[in-house]
Amino acid sequence: MMSPYFQQQALYAARSRKMAELEKKRKSRVITLIHRQEAISMLGIPLARYIDIDDSEQVLRAIRMTDKNVPIDLVLHTPGGLVLAAEQIAEALKRHPAKVTVFVPHYAMSGGTLIALGADEIVMDENAVLGPVDPQLGNKPAASIVKVLEMKDVKDIDDETLILADVSKKALKQVKETVVGLLKGTVPDDRVEDVASILSQGTWTHDYPIDVAQARG
Repeated sequence: MMSPYFQQQALYAARSRKMAELEKKRKSRVITLIHRQEAISMLGIPLARYIDIDDSEQVLRAIRMTDKNVPIDLVLHTPGGLVLAAEQIAEALKRHPAKVTVFVPHYAMSGGTLIALGADEIVMDENAVLGPVDPQLGNKPAASIVKVLEMKDVKDIDDETLILADVSKKALKQVKETVVGLLKGTVPDDRVEDVASILSQGTWTHDYPIDVAQARG
């Protein structure tokens, strides 16, 4: 019963050693945002983790405590999570004066990709993936909810769906504006709008993997 706990502690210790080695090698401040689905409870029950306000508080605190002249290396491994928390982290990284590098060893989907867009450089393993950042309302894609307005007459749409469509339009607009702001200065000006639209407006399904080749393009 204690085995998962000791495994978790050993993992934390190993991460701390690797972080210290990386900081020494790159003369940077290393921050991690790692969400793994591991058996961490006393009974070994898997626990899924996502980006939440606690994460944004911890990462923002680490960024504030980093000297403005010290580069930040963020190791990112997450399925995504709360848009507000992800935006807070991304904006804080964007404002950091020294170079910010995000390392993606496996995946940084949804809100994880949004955070990565706040960096000056994204370093990915050859098999790692990012993902679209289109907003979701519950378990429904905002872009698909808006599509209902194009497919049916308003008189044939119930009030709840109309309200969701209105909120979806606002969410799509807001997320695109956020992505545009994050991309400025790191993507050529003539491509910012197109890249922001592709990532935020429902071009693909929300779990679509964007690999290294696509990320470069």
